[in-house]
Amino acid sequence: MAGKRKSRIHSYVVVFEPVAEGGYNVVVPAIPEICTFGRTLADAKRMGADALRCHLESLEKQSARFPRDLKRPPRIARLGVHIGTK
Repeated sequence: MAGKRKSRIHSYVVVFEPVAEGGYNVVVPAIPEICTFGRTLADAKRMGADALRCHLESLEKQSARFPRDLKRPPRIARLGVHIGTK
């Protein structure tokens, strides 16, 4: 089929954010359109892979370029702030 990419693995940084009610939100920072959820980490990984595959297959059908992944992974830090009277 003309214009079809060769089969290969495409990988992206994915963030699995724990949700207070349980489970994980799944976000792909390089592709903000992708946001899904899994009840367990394993489920979240499956859901993330499926969402990523569907998005990339859609781009492929449109002959669009795949987004570049992040050059640097996201950073997570805890910030403390003082609240109260001076």
